[in-house]
Amino acid sequence: MANDEIIGMQDMHVIYQVTDLFGIDRETISVPLDKNGEGSIVMQKDGILEIIVPVEKAFRDWPTRLREALLDLGYTEQDDLEEWNS
Repeated sequence: MANDEIIGMQDMHVIYQVTDLFGIDRETISVPLDKNGEGSIVMQKDGILEIIVPVEKAFRDWPTRLREALLDLGYTEQDDLEEWNS
């Protein structure tokens, strides 16, 4: 498997930048290591949000697509999030 088919720290940083806007607990997010196609965002029956990162050529618009998918799943952006370093 090529390195560009496995998520890296930058991929996780992008995901957390978006999910943190919604106040989503990082413990409730599952991100498989393998990138796949166009990626996907699915709420599992157990309440875990599964985020599959797309392969690099599809990654450019990924933050926008992730945000829109979270809105479609009923999440709302939080205005009053605490700073992590407070």
